[in-house]
Amino acid sequence: MIDKICTFLTNRIRKEMPEIDDEKAEVINYGLQNIVGEIPKVFIMLGVSYVLGIFWLSLFTFIALFPYKGASGGVHLKTHIGCILFTTAFYCLIPFVSQYFILPQLSKYILVLCSWIFGMIMIKLYAPADTENVPILSKKDRRKKQIVSYITYTVGLIASLIIKNETISNILILSNFLQTVTITKFVYRLTNNKYGYEVYGDTSTENV
Repeated sequence: MIDKICTFLTNRIRKEMPEIDDEKAEVINYGLQNIVGEIPKVFIMLGVSYVLGIFWLSLFTFIALFPYKGASGGVHLKTHIGCILFTTAFYCLIPFVSQYFILPQLSKYILVLCSWIFGMIMIKLYAPADTENVPILSKKDRRKKQIVSYITYTVGLIASLIIKNETISNILILSNFLQTVTITKFVYRLTNNKYGYEVYGDTSTENV
């Protein structure tokens, strides 16, 4: 259904803008699939979180992680159903679990430090983690997104130490750490994804 809607919209755009060739149309179609596909995922995720009684915590998780996730990238599952299930599990399980444990202050500092070191290494190696369908080939764009990833990841973990609310603090630690895991080569291989910059690396440019 989503594919048909996006194909229809792409064809309408091409009708209004005849200069769009097949290659650009494919990029537009994929972008529309991501946008249109996100809408039901978010509503389903929020619906499940409402049933579980964690609506505001899930919404906070989604909003708080958005800057880092947008910059660092990550895997994309091959089907819309898979994406919906993964998104729902990610944004519901993290806040749900975060309600039920309290870390001693020293343990929290050690955990955050280890998470930060792990994150810095993974961001250096893999961020922004693109896909072969939507590669990020410009060295300038990749560098910008990598810098934003460093900053937003660090800010998220620092905030987890400052905020007194244990549930919110746990959410920030878990969500940032697990988002970092999704950009790793291990998870890409596990989900049969490929980094776009590796597939099309020989065509990368400085500014385009």
